[in-house]
Amino acid sequence: MSSTIAPAAGPPASDLPAAIATRLWQSAKNFEAMALGALLKPIFDTVDTSRGPFGGGNGEAAWKPMLVSEIAKEIAAHGGLGLARPVFAQMLRLQEAHQPQPRTTPEAP
Repeated sequence: MSSTIAPAAGPPASDLPAAIATRLWQSAKNFEAMALGALLKPIFDTVDTSRGPFGGGNGEAAWKPMLVSEIAKEIAAHGGLGLARPVFAQMLRLQEAHQPQPRTTPEAP
């Protein structure tokens, strides 16, 4: 059975080596997942679990942050809010600005 949400496209093109661009893209997606987790946390904190089938408790409270984090990662992996692309673009600009420029030697007369 296929997912109804298509995974997000890969990183935009870059002049950086593929390994660096891939790491930057993963960092941008991780940042988006963290931001989504921060947005989802208050939603899960306001749910009254005491009336549910498991009754809440310390065990449920201990696992809830991990649940929120995993839900946020899944949302980010399937497109999220669109934060990863602009974050990646900014990371690329900063990384490319710090790349050593090729030296040009003055031509002999």
